[in-house]
Amino acid sequence: MKKGEKGILIGIAVFSITMMLAQGIMISQETEKDPGIPFYSTAPKEVQLQASVLYKKYDCRDCHSLWGLRNIMQAVPAPSLDGMGSLRSEEWLYTYFSAEDPQAILPSRLKPRFRMPSFSHLPESERRLLARYVASLKVEDWYLKETQKAAYEKLTGEEYKP
Repeated sequence: MKKGEKGILIGIAVFSITMMLAQGIMISQETEKDPGIPFYSTAPKEVQLQASVLYKKYDCRDCHSLWGLRNIMQAVPAPSLDGMGSLRSEEWLYTYFSAEDPQAILPSRLKPRFRMPSFSHLPESERRLLARYVASLKVEDWYLKETQKAAYEKLTGEEYKP
């Protein structure tokens, strides 16, 4: 070998080893892949737009969060609407919205001023639209399972075993 060839081979070897080590470090530091936002709606755009008008008109945001957005001026511990369609059917929601006393269907431990108001006075078309939209608010299965596990463990203090 000539004088310069030895230096070049050593340089290539050092460079190759350095690159392999760097790649190994990067792979070992990879975290779990972000599964993404677990909430989605199956409603057509027209239904989403019409329902958003009612959501604003009846001040639903004062108590309920939607798409992770909550009115920061209110501190009502109402459930988030995200994923509600994975828990309740459209017919159940329509019955709930139509009830003179929603607490007769789903009892609440909240103070009366914070409880779900009756929407029985609304036109049937609006109650049906709200029920259809809320029933379309789904959540990915993996997130639903994690949420159910956390709720069980919080309520019982025991480890969740499916």
